[in-house]
Amino acid sequence: MRRLAVLLLLCLGACTASEPPAAQRFVVYFQEWSAGLDDNAQKAVSGAAQWAQQHPTESVTVTGYADPEGSQQANKDLSRTRAQVVVDQLTRDGVAPARIHLAAKGPTDFTLSSLESRRVEIAIAGR
Repeated sequence: MRRLAVLLLLCLGACTASEPPAAQRFVVYFQEWSAGLDDNAQKAVSGAAQWAQQHPTESVTVTGYADPEGSQQANKDLSRTRAQVVVDQLTRDGVAPARIHLAAKGPTDFTLSSLESRRVEIAIAGR
């Protein structure tokens, strides 16, 4: 009986392996008023690029945010610049530009730390 259960679990794992991938999210954080990629940000973008290359039919959405300090327009521009920096790096890392969609949300409030607002989210859609 125990062997049968193990075989069923193995089959279940093998049978679900062909299912489409789930959506995957990566977050890139930035310093205040910066759009530069530090080492941690670079690692996050590289991880996203690798995942995107392993799932070549999935769309990639890059959304930039900024913290609420400063003017609305400056933060909108900064969120767009941050997103563009990430798009450029994803492209250099081998992700086809046609797969990438850029969005800039501008300033957003944070819950724990202003670092939460200074981010770019990379979403690679699952089917």
